Amino acid sequence: MAFTRATGKHRRPSRMQRTTARAAGVAALTTTGVIGTLASPALAAETSAEQTGLTPVISIGDSVAEQIDAQAAAQQQAADEAAAEKKAEEAARKKAAEAAAKARAAKERAAREAERKRLNTFVSPISGSYVSTSYKAGGAVWSSGSHTGVDFHASSGTAVRSVGMGTVVEAGWGGAYGNQIVIKMHDGTYTQYGHLSSIGVSVGQSVTPGQQIGLSGATGNVTGAHLHFEARTTAEYGSDIDPVAYLRSHGVSV
Repeated sequence: MAFTRATGKHRRPSRMQRTTARAAGVAALTTTGVIGTLASPALAAETSAEQTGLTPVISIGDSVAEQIDAQAAAQQQAADEAAAEKKAEEAARKKAAEAAAKARAAKERAAREAERKRLNTFVSPISGSYVSTSYKAGGAVWSSGSHTGVDFHASSGTAVRSVGMGTVVEAGWGGAYGNQIVIKMHDGTYTQYGHLSSIGVSVGQSVTPGQQIGLSGATGNVTGAHLHFEARTTAEYGSDIDPVAYLRSHGVSV
């Protein structure tokens, strides 16, 4: 007597089919990053394989899902912290760069201000002295009929100073002026120092406010030791301007 199999019934899966199902489950876990973090017994306890035809279905327990979520959250937190740290570092570098730029700008401003102040600093040609003969004083002693500068009281050998910043354009004998120095000032005006007993600078030399340029004396056409001082618009005789007004306009008390 012959036997036939009932329609729709299937033979129990072979060993090869069961092995294939398990391999598919392991591959799925590997893709999610869970494999390696869970022990085999726990995995066996939390997973169950069901057969629907020849297709295996793997169910993951709640504890496994929670661990996956926790791992993802930890990774996201680490990424957020790294991004925040990088942003803070960039902000710190930017702040440091801005501070350095401000410091450089302040230093440059201070240097410019110091140079401006140095250029505009004027002093008296004889420290602690006074004007003994005024500008435009009349008398036969002057070939022009009047005094073209002022005389500062000074005994022979007194230090004579440049009244400001400039360049020496004349240094030597000046006829009636005796030993003289003429300086072109930084603003284009000129100053002259006459009757010197000694000259301490040379033509082309740069001088600074208050720098000693020579010693007072009685050379040339004089009746006694003193310093003859002129302010001029050019280096030549006859272009004189009021030397007292000139010094006062530059902040010198005369």
